[in-house]
Amino acid sequence: MRKFNIKVNGTAYEVEVEEIGGAVSSAPAVSAPVSAPAAAPAPKAEAPKAAAPSGSAGSVKVEAPMPGTVLRVNVNVGDTVEEGQAVVILEAMKMENEIAAPKSGTVASINATQGSAVNTGDLLITLN
Repeated sequence: MRKFNIKVNGTAYEVEVEEIGGAVSSAPAVSAPVSAPAAAPAPKAEAPKAAAPSGSAGSVKVEAPMPGTVLRVNVNVGDTVEEGQAVVILEAMKMENEIAAPKSGTVASINATQGSAVNTGDLLITLN
C-alpha cells in the first residue's frame, strides 16, 4: 500500500492505493499538475453484416424507432399485413417492443434478421 495526499477542489484527502503487479520504483514520485486525459475513442466493435434485402424494395418503409436487437421477424416476403400488425419484435433496454406496420399492404422486402443489432432509423421491412 502506498499513501498519497490529494487535493480536490481545495479539499485535501489522504488516500491509500494498493499497487497491483509491475515493478515497485524506489525513486520518489514527483507530482506535477496533470490535465484531464483526453477521452480515447472507444474501439469499434465489428458490426454484424447487414441482412441482404429479400425481395424488391417497397414504397412503405418500416424503420427501427430505437436502437436494439431484432428478436423476431413475424412476416415473410409476400405476406399481407394489416395496419398496426406487429411485423418485428425489437428488444431495447431489456424490453420487447412490437414494431407495427404503418399501413396495410404486402411485404416487399425484409431487411433485418433475427439477432441482428439495429440503430434508430435502420430499415427493417418495406411494404407495397
